[in-house]
Amino acid sequence: MRPLRTVIAEDHVLLRDGLIRLLVANGFDVVEAVDNGPVLRDALLRHRPDVAVVDVRLPPTFTDEGLVAVLAARREVPGLPVLVLSQYVEQLYARELLADHAGGVGYLLKDRVGNVEEFVAAVRRVADGGTAMDAEVVGQLVGRRATPLAALTPRERAVLELVAEGRSNAAVAAALFVTEKAVGKHISSIFGKLDLAPSDDDNRRVRAVLAYLQAVS
Repeated sequence: MRPLRTVIAEDHVLLRDGLIRLLVANGFDVVEAVDNGPVLRDALLRHRPDVAVVDVRLPPTFTDEGLVAVLAARREVPGLPVLVLSQYVEQLYARELLADHAGGVGYLLKDRVGNVEEFVAAVRRVADGGTAMDAEVVGQLVGRRATPLAALTPRERAVLELVAEGRSNAAVAAALFVTEKAVGKHISSIFGKLDLAPSDDDNRRVRAVLAYLQAVS
């Protein structure tokens, strides 16, 4: 299996070097690491990486430069997998990233990325087209209006929230103290209530997560 080609965007040199070393040590091919938004957009379009790990706030404005660059690149490279790292829960940014329902997406808080194995697994999951959402991010988004999810039972919402964090059925079952079979039944019910018909081309699990995150953002 070839290494996953990765672009990193982080303006703090120590963190950027740390991400490079961590990912390279775990079999990734870091094709470029940049420190500002305009250069990031060019790097994403030039390399078209398997995954990008991007800080939201980059020079020159230190507001939303990272996200702006990512969204611009995704318009030209639909579905470009992106894992966002942020110091804070930026609800508007999360909503914009999820708006096109295309490709793997993730949103992790820097202060909570303390487990190397979990972080690497999150990067790989996003590269594979999945989701990796920090539990605090999901929790804050849940507090907002979620009318499209009104049909879900409390247990189904709990299952979907854990799935949105990127957990497997086994991990969801362990967190809720139920069987994997029960989790599978809940997920099937969720698909039905969210009107996600079977498809050969789309991953219904990812589509359910994206529908959920858009609804609560």
